Order: sequence, then C-alpha cells, then structure tokens
Amino acid sequence: MRRAQAAGTLVASAVLLAGFIRATQAPVGDQRAAPPDRWSQFRGSPQLTGVSDAKLPDNLKVLWTYDAGDAIESSAAIADGVVYVGSATGELHAVTLSDGKLRWKYRASAAGIGESSPAVADGIVYVGDLDGVVHAIDVSSGKARWTFKTGSEIKSSPVIAAGIVLVGSYDANLYALRAADGKLVWKVQTQGYVHATPAILGGVAYVTGCDEILRGIRLADGKEVLTLSSGAYTGASPAVTDGRAFYGTYGEEVLGVDLKAKKILWRYKHPERNFPFLSSAALSGNLVIVGGRDKMVHAIDRVSGKATWTFMARARIDSSPAIAGGRAYVGSSDGKLYGLEIATGKRVFEFDAGGPLTASPAVASGRLVIGSHDGKLFCLG
Repeated sequence: MRRAQAAGTLVASAVLLAGFIRATQAPVGDQRAAPPDRWSQFRGSPQLTGVSDAKLPDNLKVLWTYDAGDAIESSAAIADGVVYVGSATGELHAVTLSDGKLRWKYRASAAGIGESSPAVADGIVYVGDLDGVVHAIDVSSGKARWTFKTGSEIKSSPVIAAGIVLVGSYDANLYALRAADGKLVWKVQTQGYVHATPAILGGVAYVTGCDEILRGIRLADGKEVLTLSSGAYTGASPAVTDGRAFYGTYGEEVLGVDLKAKKILWRYKHPERNFPFLSSAALSGNLVIVGGRDKMVHAIDRVSGKATWTFMARARIDSSPAIAGGRAYVGSSDGKLYGLEIATGKRVFEFDAGGPLTASPAVASGRLVIGSHDGKLFCLG
C-alpha cells in the first residue's frame, strides 16, 4: 500500500514538473554565460561555466569591504544590485553592490553556512547550511518563505530550473524541491556525499559524486539517464556545454566527458605535480581553466586534453575561476586574487586579500566580489 501511495505521489510530481518544463521556451537551464548585470548562482549560470558577459576595468581597485564576522567559504551571488553571501556565523548577508551597506541578515544555522553558495530567482534567494537545511528567503524582507530539512550537512549550491530547486546533501541524495513552496518533487540516492553542485544541460542535471560516479538525472522525473565512473572521488562540480562535461577529481586528474556517447574522451594529469582538483572548471573558447591543490592554474585544450599553459601561485587553489573580458580571475589560499590573461596565462593583476581565498569570484555590473576566510567580503571595480 505504501509503495502504491509513493508511486502515485511520484507520478503526480512528474506530471507537475513536466508542465513546468513544457512552459519554458528554451532547453531547461541551457545558459552558458551570466548576463552583464547578474551572477545569480554558483559559477554564474546553470551550466556552471564560470563565464560572465560583464566588462571589468583593467586595473581593479577595492571599492568597499564588508565584515561578515567569520569565515566566508560561500561564493557570492549578485542580482538586482544586491550581493548575497553566506558565512560561518550561520548568516546569509544581503549587501548593496554599489556601496557595501548591509540590507539585511538572515539567521540560518548555528552550525554555519559553509561552501553552499546562494542562488537567486523570482524574488527568492536559496541557500543550504551545515545543519542540512535548505532555506528560501524573500529578497525584499530577508524573511524565510520556506525551509526543507535534509539528512545531513549541505555544501552543494542550489540551482534553479523549470520551477524547481536542485541541491545535494551529505546524506547522499540529490533533491529536487518545488521552488515556490519547498515541496519534494523527487530525490535520487547515490552511494556517497553529494558535495558538488549540479550542472544543467538539455533538461538533464549532471552531478559528480563522492561515490566516483558522474550522473545525469532527468529533471522531468528524476530518472537517471547517465551513470559513468570517474575513477576517483569527486568534489568539484562539472562545467557543461556542447554535449560535454569537464571536471577535476581527487584522483589528480581533470576529465573531459562526451555526455551523449557516455564515455570519457580524455584524462589530463600534470606530468610532475600530482595533486587533487577541488576547484570547478571555467570554460573559455577552446580552454578548460581550473585550479589545483598543486598551487597551479591549468589551462587545458578541451578537445585534446593537452595543457596549453599553467600558472603557479604560492598555495593551493580551491577557488573556481571566473572569466570576464579575456581574463580569468581566481583566488588562492595564499590570500591573493589573481587576474590571468586567457590566451597566455600571464598574470596581469594581483590583489592581496590578507586571508585565504577558497570562495570563487562573482562578476556583475563592472564589479568583482569575493569573500575570504578572515570574514571580509571585497568588492573590486
């Protein structure tokens, strides 16, 4: 009887979600670059490409600094002139992009907000916390619209597509929640923590796993349409475009995957320095650009899987690069924000934040925002 009831609920949810998907004119979540005035989620767009159409000044300067009170591992989101970022205080901070003034703070969890980065859509900002709760907060009032409790901590970042919120949990599930009210649409159980953020392409969510599996999960009904072994534990999120996915692993490799053929096209490994990749890749033209715990930024040809250039920092790079105007911007645990020429890897900009940078830059409206482990949120422009 319970199975029949569960099946009926699943069918009803699938019908509802299919209606959402048919209502969209473009393929669900198929957006390669963030628009010039928004960086509304982790990596800028649902494809997690890390690219912005915004233009930044050649010589960035600090415009303002905001003190969040404790470490910032969460990467900022920017929407409608407001910056949203989580901190280890357990608060989500809403700060005005123009001057760094606090608009409101929302108390999520005493356990803190870790790497989960906010996502903004339709007047609501979504974020997960280390108590395992997904929060939906009204952007105007800073008050909760709804919450949803998972079984363990959340470090994955929410992604919104077709009226649902997708987010992973350390309880080993990927959840699809109805964006309007937080009701469960479906969940898919894996065999390990879901640390990574799902990327969306062609109505399918692609998520890497701590169980070493890359999964493709259809948004319409939660059905798995792809399972592919990565050969190693994976904490990095995939960047997807043109039917391919790119991501690094704890097996000291970066992979290029053909999603249609369901096969790995190439494996990149540095010939000398073999360390894990936790940074999520950015895609620019023919290059896959990603940071490594080997203290290097690697630019890899996305067709051949061969190195085009590398850049050496002074400490590991868990921050994920953001690309704007022919440059890649990335933080390092050495406390520096680096600006590198896409074509050559030449360093053309450096800023000392004074504390480790594992969060990723957000770029919008001619400004770059990044948080540090000493609790400072910096806006440069």
